[in-house]
Amino acid sequence: MNPYVIEMSGRGTHPSVLDVHVNIGEKSSMQGKMKGRKARWCVKPSDMANNTFNPIRAIVDSMKVKPNPNKATIALSIGDPTVFGNLPTDPEVTQAMKNALDSGKYNGYAPSIGYLSSREEIASYYHCPEAPLEAKDVILTSGCSQAIELCLAVLANPGQNILVPRPGFSLYKTLAEAMGIEVKLYNLLPEKSWEIDLKQLESLIDEKTACLIVNNPSNPCGSVFSKKHLQKILAVAARQCVPILADEIYGDMVFADCKYEPLATLSTNVPILSCGGLAKRWLVPGWRLGWILIHDRRDIFGNEIRDGLVKLSQRILGPCTIVQGALKSILRRTPQEFYDNTLSFLQSNADLCYGALAAIPGLRPVRPSGAMYLMVGIEMEHFPEFENDVEFTERLVAEQSVHCLPATCFEYPNFFRVVITVPEVMMLEACSRIQEFCEQHYSAEGSQEECDK
Repeated sequence: MNPYVIEMSGRGTHPSVLDVHVNIGEKSSMQGKMKGRKARWCVKPSDMANNTFNPIRAIVDSMKVKPNPNKATIALSIGDPTVFGNLPTDPEVTQAMKNALDSGKYNGYAPSIGYLSSREEIASYYHCPEAPLEAKDVILTSGCSQAIELCLAVLANPGQNILVPRPGFSLYKTLAEAMGIEVKLYNLLPEKSWEIDLKQLESLIDEKTACLIVNNPSNPCGSVFSKKHLQKILAVAARQCVPILADEIYGDMVFADCKYEPLATLSTNVPILSCGGLAKRWLVPGWRLGWILIHDRRDIFGNEIRDGLVKLSQRILGPCTIVQGALKSILRRTPQEFYDNTLSFLQSNADLCYGALAAIPGLRPVRPSGAMYLMVGIEMEHFPEFENDVEFTERLVAEQSVHCLPATCFEYPNFFRVVITVPEVMMLEACSRIQEFCEQHYSAEGSQEECDK
């Protein structure tokens, strides 16, 4: 019998597993080679797959309610600013992509961390005296989501923990738990415009804490931290020697009465990995270009973290090369008017939505200062027929065809999140329907159970 030959019995066209005999060498046998293993199919998903859980998908997919067929659906739940067609990117951005494609220069593989020329452009764009950057400090990624994933992967091992805001972007927990990293939730305070409860935050830190995630401006809150508050956050990190992962994808997207402070400009002694991208500010989330900016002026990360990020980036060989080819023109040629118009629209919608919802008994919106979102508290004692925010938003869909995301998705029950990127007329209609819904279900006395409490 020849070695390395698979022999099949002649019984039938499709032999069973037991009809297959593998011979490796003249004296080999299946029994000898497969000792201790029962020859049967047993294909199961990995632990990483089993541990991957997206709370938004789990909650939204479990909502079996159908919209009211007599009312057009209004989706205030989708974080993609492009879906309604009212917020196109600037023509200069589109032209940059066309030029990069037509040049034929960007059809091949780039270095896994991105073209040097593209990294130089990012470094130059975000460089400032308080937080200097060079190309070696930039890692290009497939969107900001991958930037966050790489940062978590390079900073934390299974069994360690990270500190995540509550309410906060659900992807942090999804990524961390898939890697075997424990998530500890620190509280944001709605009565203080979603500032961090610093005392509670610091109480969570232990010897296994690998990093602190700071999201500013915030999804889902639409909050923007003041310089003073950011300095207090940095003081905690410095005191406890905890590096920071700064999710700054909404950087510079703040309203007229606020100022955005990049976290790295306020510290020289806390190492920071800042994550950003084109998705939100340039209104092209589908183009999937993000970046990591490495701020480490005290050389605390050393070469190990930088080398680790390079190694991890090699798993998918970098982001889209055509977008990288367009990056120079996008950064240099997008007019300031485009940014100003986008923010003006968002602030107008935010003011409109906040004013309308604040006038509705039983709702407590928190005024946003940036990003694309607004959080609304529900005084559940005045809506006794609903057990929680999930039931409240379900019924809102069923009766008014208005979709809002229950804040249970962000580990923060009895609130819901509103996206403020929809056209103004749609926002007005949605607020009107929410008012009608609340008026129908509001109870001035509240439930007896709540009153007893």
